[in-house]
Amino acid sequence: MAHTEALLSPADLVQTQLWRYATKQFDPTRRIPQDAWAALEQSLMLSPSSFGLQPWKFLVVTDQEVRARLRAASWNQAQVEDCSHLVVFLAKDTIREADVDHFLARTAEVRGQSLESLEPYKSMMMGGLVNGPRAAHLNHWAARQAYIALGNFMTSAALLGVDTCPMEGFDPAQYDRILGLEGSGFHAVVACSAGYRAQDDAYAARPKVRFPPEELVAHI
Repeated sequence: MAHTEALLSPADLVQTQLWRYATKQFDPTRRIPQDAWAALEQSLMLSPSSFGLQPWKFLVVTDQEVRARLRAASWNQAQVEDCSHLVVFLAKDTIREADVDHFLARTAEVRGQSLESLEPYKSMMMGGLVNGPRAAHLNHWAARQAYIALGNFMTSAALLGVDTCPMEGFDPAQYDRILGLEGSGFHAVVACSAGYRAQDDAYAARPKVRFPPEELVAHI
């Protein structure tokens, strides 16, 4: 469906961004409603990626025993255990021709195109990623794609009144072991706790510290 009118006013968008913060203390008794979480999972799946390749997986960890082990590998940060849902963002270790073919087969299925018509697009991806200069750094490329999904997830959560906390403060190797990722072709790059802020989280009332616009935004 095409939208001809704004779904949110500019003022409401800014207010939502001001409301959002990296939540340090979650209320462990509050859970994200099922319909809201289903929408947030959709926001993850609908996140944009370079070439549309989606070189990621989103691991939703609700098992408290696993989360306790992850907390120990996360500098003992309580958000890992106390949040409603914990998402670990995984990036592919590399991109091969089989991955490109898998994506193109899905494209042909969804859009009703022939694989032959997608050959020029395949050549572009093969030359740009699989056989090009970026081939030696595809794990870093895939990780950057995962951060696009992270940003989309956090904004979507804020629009639903759900708190989040992005987390890089963990031992990736331990996460990979705990989550059984060895040999899977994926590795953990970032995590995000989601739920509802505790009433006594002092960080909620602190004003955001941002440089003035003239230091961050330029017009040419």
